[in-house]
Amino acid sequence: MPVYLDFNATTPVEPLALEAMLPFLRDVERSGNPSSAHAYGKVAEEAVARARAQVAALIGARPEEVVFTSCATESINLAVKGIAFARRGEGRRHLVRSAVEHPAAAEACAYLAREHGFEVTVVPVERDGRVAPDRVLAAVREDTALVTLIHAQNETGALQPLAQIGAALRARGVPFHVDASQSAGKVPVQVEALRCDALSIAGHKLYAPKGVGALYVGAGLQLHPLLHGAPYEGGRRGGTANVPSAVAMGVSCELAAASLARGEPERQRALRDDLHRRLEAGAGVTLNGPREERLPNTLNVSFPGVSGNRLLEAAPEIAASTGSACHAGIDEPSGVLTAMGLPPEVALGAVRLSLGRSTAEKEIDLAATALVAAWKRLSP
Repeated sequence: MPVYLDFNATTPVEPLALEAMLPFLRDVERSGNPSSAHAYGKVAEEAVARARAQVAALIGARPEEVVFTSCATESINLAVKGIAFARRGEGRRHLVRSAVEHPAAAEACAYLAREHGFEVTVVPVERDGRVAPDRVLAAVREDTALVTLIHAQNETGALQPLAQIGAALRARGVPFHVDASQSAGKVPVQVEALRCDALSIAGHKLYAPKGVGALYVGAGLQLHPLLHGAPYEGGRRGGTANVPSAVAMGVSCELAAASLARGEPERQRALRDDLHRRLEAGAGVTLNGPREERLPNTLNVSFPGVSGNRLLEAAPEIAASTGSACHAGIDEPSGVLTAMGLPPEVALGAVRLSLGRSTAEKEIDLAATALVAAWKRLSP
């Protein structure tokens, strides 16, 4: 199998998380509905409560502020649409987002504009892919219902200066949603430090199964549910809890906290920077995104004179991507990179290499060698 350098697309399930969830898929005594009043339901209810506390601990929230969802896309949609719908009765029909949001947030905003009469202000980013706080705050109006910003951009890893923005928005009483799908578990994420009112998490980005996510909803935040049914999740989401996946996500969040504490981000940063140096020396790559303020596992570089897709095809020893997994295989400039002002020919040469907990030094050696060799074969 090729060296896997696409951890920003998805991660394998942690063995301990898988071990924790299996009994809830297999054992009769753990198969109850957490809303049932009998002993089987109580076991499931306690398991979900424990998982909720584990997720809350990772982000510095209270357990009752955590809503389990089916994925980060649902979490983002619940936050963006839920807050917008809750505030439109107050005459607030204006949204603010950046030019480098994940499609889940960008399309949710576009839907609200198209179908419900909201107005959306898209704040441009600087050349390094980060928003300037003063530009975001200048976009806020009296009728702004919500500001939604990505914490770590999934293609470049750029970390946005959210704490300053969040503090100003809180002072003005404007709800603030943070998309932490790519950052939670990779860098410290604390809701109070970010001053956010809602925050989205993806299970499969932090070694939990695909098909589970979470949304932090701060106390007192009005949120219109998108899924109507029984009043689960504090009335914020209908639907029976996915107990096995919630259990796995809880364990994954606990393991992520331990990984942060033992310095795993620093280990990955050292490997990433070594890979960057070798690609720079061997192929003259240029870095896309900030040098410092980015995820420690993420390297987005452009190879001169070649297409990123063609380069990866020519280097079958490597499993990586040219950008978001949502747009894999599309040989056209990334919208994120063009929003940063990169010329089309430079954006077309971009490759995203993202490391994980299992990435070893020997894999970095192989990746650097294979990518430089492939670039040399393709270069005119």
